[in-house]
Amino acid sequence: MKASKVAYKPVGLALGALSGVLAGGLFKQVWKKLGHDEDAPDATDEERTWREVLLAATVQGAIFAGVKAAVDRAGAAGTRRLTGTWPG
Repeated sequence: MKASKVAYKPVGLALGALSGVLAGGLFKQVWKKLGHDEDAPDATDEERTWREVLLAATVQGAIFAGVKAAVDRAGAAGTRRLTGTWPG
């Protein structure tokens, strides 16, 4: 394993945690704007419909994937600017 990959590992972990926090906040805002309750439904929430549960899961998954990709890409680009090598 290249030294740059090993050195980037803690940065990647920190960026992963940051992306989770950012995505969670963004999802809550989007969910409210879609006109739903403040809390998104859980899959086992008996009071919610299938449609609402699946919509929430789909929107949440898309937001989390997009934010994670953006944060990971920005971290790799920043690492390249600082070190001159791509961490991946």
